[in-house]
Amino acid sequence: MSQEYCVVIKNSNTRCCAELNCTSSAQGKTDKCIAHGGGKRCVVPNCTSGARGKTDKCVAHGGGKRCVVSDCTASAIGKTDKCIAHGGGKRCVEQYCTASAIGKTDKCIAHGGGKRCVEQYCTASAIGKTDKCVAHGGGKRCAEPNCTSGAEGKTDKCVAHGGGKRCVEPNCTASAIGKTDKCIAHGGGKRCVVSDCTTGAEGKTDKCKRHGGGKRCVELDCTASAQCKSDKCITHGGGKRCIEPNCTSGAEGKTDKCKRHGGGKRCVELDCTASAQGKTDKCVAHGGGNRCPNCIDWIDSRCGSIKYDGYCATCFKQIFPNDERSKKVYSHTKEIMVRNIINETFDGFIHDRPLYTGNCDCTHRRRIDHRKLIGNTILAIETDEFGHRGYDKKDEEIRYDDVYMIHSGKWIFIRFNPDTNVSKIDIQDKLNKLVETINKCVVRIEREENTELIEIIKLYC
Repeated sequence: MSQEYCVVIKNSNTRCCAELNCTSSAQGKTDKCIAHGGGKRCVVPNCTSGARGKTDKCVAHGGGKRCVVSDCTASAIGKTDKCIAHGGGKRCVEQYCTASAIGKTDKCIAHGGGKRCVEQYCTASAIGKTDKCVAHGGGKRCAEPNCTSGAEGKTDKCVAHGGGKRCVEPNCTASAIGKTDKCIAHGGGKRCVVSDCTTGAEGKTDKCKRHGGGKRCVELDCTASAQCKSDKCITHGGGKRCIEPNCTSGAEGKTDKCKRHGGGKRCVELDCTASAQGKTDKCVAHGGGNRCPNCIDWIDSRCGSIKYDGYCATCFKQIFPNDERSKKVYSHTKEIMVRNIINETFDGFIHDRPLYTGNCDCTHRRRIDHRKLIGNTILAIETDEFGHRGYDKKDEEIRYDDVYMIHSGKWIFIRFNPDTNVSKIDIQDKLNKLVETINKCVVRIEREENTELIEIIKLYC
């Protein structure tokens, strides 16, 4: 401090703070200003702030003049009798803006008031005692090692590491959104304004992504959502990309690869590397994704399709045969009829799926219409539409060899022809005979009466 300034202070009967280079006045009987510990202090234990006015506490602990609004315990600002939230203090000069002016400026943060970030071309507000915004490293940082995000609120961690206000729902660790006490998934934050939609509104818009909220892709005629900090959707190259060489697909979720290269959530089944579907933890083959409500309890249930109102194509065609969409669904009608009677009568049959084993990576992936493993025997039912008259007998022999290589236990094949033949047997009688034959085979297998490695039983073939 200059000698001339000290003389001015002394001539005005005002004592100067004893701290070096401090020009503030010393408070009360102390030799320091409030900022350096002078004057009366707050009486709350471990609090080092100065007591406010004629009270014995600091502003944070209830000292000084309070807001006059009923039930408000905040401090009144400046010469007004209200807190900032209730309109006290200096207000922003922008037309129709009711926010508080920041610091010595005459505007709120949103309109450019207060200290600004020093980074070139950045118009954001500088945070706390730093000279940068949160995005450029200003303010308090997350305490987690190697994390560069800003700490949230009065906590010492960022949102991702548990900082800030959390969702009040039991066992939920997500961040509470805005002034609500819940995360987006549990109904917190601003909601989409579209009727019957319960999804959270995106960004500063009043709609969710699906209904057009948030930032959109800039490509002509594209209505998809722009990804992350880019201005394009995933299809047009926006968002994080897969790191595999020459791959142009988008990276999935928090991973750095696309689904095809192993990114995103994977199926939890042992030795399965397929992608988990939707909000489930399994792939389609293991029952993940949105299942068809009609066959959801079947061991070979299929995924539902939006195109068929949540049903799989096969079930939709059966339940709604007169629907225009059913006319476009190709199906082995008789094979499905056999499948239905088997599923209604027996448990555990798998329909029209490749045969896998834990130690096999077979390339042919032979399919069997219906199969069930009982002990060390696979009971297989083949629907021979039209008696398989056009099939090559040599290929059939190779097929039996292939499936035996996959499962080297015992096999019983029931070859069932549902078509009309010379005996003109009614289809229902044929189906009853099939059920009867399956029952007999199950009993024989359970009693270990089947001794041949491969048995072939032909019904109406």
